[in-house]
Amino acid sequence: MMRRNIALIPAAGVGARFGAGKPKQYVEINGKTVLQHTIEIFEQHSRIDLIAVILSPEDSVFQTALSEKVRIFRVGGASRAETVRNGVSVLLEQGLAEAKDNILVHDAARCCLPAEALTRLLDEAGETDEGGILAIPVADTLKRSDGSHHIDETVARAGLWQAQTPQLFQTALLHRALSVDDLSEITDEASAVEKLGIRPRLVQGDTRNLKLTLPQDEYIVRLLLKAV
Repeated sequence: MMRRNIALIPAAGVGARFGAGKPKQYVEINGKTVLQHTIEIFEQHSRIDLIAVILSPEDSVFQTALSEKVRIFRVGGASRAETVRNGVSVLLEQGLAEAKDNILVHDAARCCLPAEALTRLLDEAGETDEGGILAIPVADTLKRSDGSHHIDETVARAGLWQAQTPQLFQTALLHRALSVDDLSEITDEASAVEKLGIRPRLVQGDTRNLKLTLPQDEYIVRLLLKAV
């Protein structure tokens, strides 16, 4: 049986660092919210079977026309990891995901993901047991701070990659990786899977797959979306 591909978009965060006075996924760019742009990436990809958007139970902002591919679940948690765990659990409970289906967790604020990067992830990691993530090799020289805005050391960048999303794992594996009592050290889905002794694949990402994090990022995102 072929694995289905399910995009899971955690969108329960408040985006405090962005400072827009509202969650950054609801910032409007080129006439649509960031979240709308993100959803459309997966709606338009022929190999994505279902899109699960995970909102906060208190979310009163979400308003968008949805295709049959999209389901909304108001089960977001206090952290990204908790939101993803709740999302995976509800997909299993409602019979919308089977154990071997792929779940592709993608940041709501990465609204410029190129279709070819998504296809590459599906091609290279979609049939593996260990899963994989989009990532790009670190290009800049890295400095470790001493905690008081001085350089403590220069970190060798050889072999270092910057993680992006989507991060793709089989439903059962992701559910097991996130079924732990303490999620405080889980920074992304791959880190949870790594704690099981599994080494996910690194799939070449794309520098255009920018995450809207700080106010200055909005200018670049606007240019990227205008060029699509």
